[in-house]
Amino acid sequence: MNKDDYQAFAREKLGFEFKDIDLLITALTHRSYVNEHKQSAHAHNERLEFLGDAVLELVTSDFLYRNFDEPEGLMTSWRSALVRTESIGAAGEALGYGPLVRLSKGEKHGSERAHAVILADCFEAVIGAIYLDQGYDTARAFISKHILVKIDKILEEGSWRDPKSFLQELAQHQDGSTPSYHVLGEEGPDHDKTFTVGVYVLKQLKAEGQGHSKQEAESNAAAEAVKIYLKQNPSFQYRRPKHRSLEY
Repeated sequence: MNKDDYQAFAREKLGFEFKDIDLLITALTHRSYVNEHKQSAHAHNERLEFLGDAVLELVTSDFLYRNFDEPEGLMTSWRSALVRTESIGAAGEALGYGPLVRLSKGEKHGSERAHAVILADCFEAVIGAIYLDQGYDTARAFISKHILVKIDKILEEGSWRDPKSFLQELAQHQDGSTPSYHVLGEEGPDHDKTFTVGVYVLKQLKAEGQGHSKQEAESNAAAEAVKIYLKQNPSFQYRRPKHRSLEY
């Protein structure tokens, strides 16, 4: 890949050309690449990621504050749902910059989980690069287009809520029972193990989930069980937040 490839990506996917295309290249450069190419590469994306993370949090916080009259704790949960690794990693996947990310040979063959984290880190670094090159307003517009537009879906699905707490509420409300979790299996090497956990209600398997820790697998199982409850009982209501006319 050369600078023209990165500039073409900026024109086609971001809608502008970088004044300093090296900022975008650095944003998409993983530390492992610099370690492997010390003669030709000198900067990786961690400083830009640090900056982009701060800009992302500010823009998201400002958006929620201006559009919703809700307590700080609730808006903190919404912000966490908007900017969690899965959300920004998916946004990076949709942008399609994966082939432009510079990685070492070892990282290129890393796990799917590690790749998802790298894409998410790059997304924050790209925000940092846009902020430095184009200014705050352009960075805000980028975040609005790719992150803030997810707020309606998050509120509709209740995915901002802790899945295990939400499931307990649903199970107690509809079945008068508290969910329990049991490990159904585990596979893979110790450094990259995958757990499968089942969540049970009234001693019946309600759903399964996988994760790289038991806690993650339990959370994913709970999230699947929540979907089942809401599908089976669409009349179940929880308070939907009121908002002004959303301004992105």
